[in-house]
Order: sequence, then structure tokens, then C-alpha cells
Amino acid sequence: MSEKNFVYVGVNDRKIDLFEGMYDVPNGMAYNSYVVCGEKSAVMDTVDGRFVDEWLGNVGSALGGKEADYLVVQHMEPDHSAGIKAFAEKYPNAKIVGNVKTFAMLGEYFEGLDLEGRKVVVKEGDGLDLGGRTLRFVFAPMVHWPEVMFTFDESCGTLYSADGFGKFGAKGTDEDWACEARR
Repeated sequence: MSEKNFVYVGVNDRKIDLFEGMYDVPNGMAYNSYVVCGEKSAVMDTVDGRFVDEWLGNVGSALGGKEADYLVVQHMEPDHSAGIKAFAEKYPNAKIVGNVKTFAMLGEYFEGLDLEGRKVVVKEGDGLDLGGRTLRFVFAPMVHWPEVMFTFDESCGTLYSADGFGKFGAKGTDEDWACEARR
């Protein structure tokens, strides 16, 4: 596993022209996901369904052959969550971290997904100790959807914000950030 605090494992979609079939995205989309590295690992969110295989490859590379310990589900919108079932199958010992609303929604999205004994249900302010770093959960309902939560990495001050501070556009695109963020 990398010695960095976190490793970007998301993917770019440069072929998409409309996000959710309605929002013009001339510079594509980035589906952001990270592996947070402590003694244990936590993967932050997944990606759009068309990129799950590429994302799983990125996760595997970041983990350097080790098993994933946790998947933190901050948001159930499909561009963040489509890879949950594939992740759970690839890493059968990994725990899935979410809040009560997250797990209520999971059953509606993934028929036959059995997470018995693998759920870590968090509440506002709970922490997840990765060994050498703690992730703290901050609920942000209706920032976008009712189950949204942010994750704050106390050891380095990084906030993983689901869609809270997002924008349209693929990673590395040269465009006005503020305009796309407002949209």
C-alpha cells in the first residue's frame, strides 16, 4: 500500500455528454474515490457502473495486493455507489460502513446483496480507527440526498465530502472551477 495519506482511485468519464440524462457536461465527469491508508484501509465511495472494473483495478493497485478492510459509503447516488456489490464480492472480509439511511437504501439498489455481519452502522460524530488515523463521520442530510455523510480524516485534515463541494468535469480538465461548481 502507498505511504501517502490517501490514494486517488477514481476514474474519468470523457465520453459522457449528459450527466443523469439532463446536465450538459462538455468536459466529462470524474467519479471520485480514494483509498485511505492506515494500519487498515478504507475505500471512500465507489464509481459509476460503467467503470466498476477499472475502479476495482485502481483499488487493487493502491492496496498493493492487500485486502481492503472497509468501504465507506457516503452517498447512495449511483455515480458514487454502483460498485458496492462488486466490491463486496471481491473483498468478502471487508466491512461496509454507512448510516441507517444508507443501509435502508442498499437493499433497494442491490437485490441479493447479503452484508450480514459486515455492516458498520455509524452515527453523527462516530469515528473509525484505521490504526494510526481516525475517520470521523459528519452527517450532511439533504446536501444532496437524505443519507449523505462526510468523512473527516483527523490525522491529515482531509474532508471527503461526497457531492458537497463537487463540480461537473473530468479530473485534469482546464475549465473555470467556480462556474461548474455553481451549476
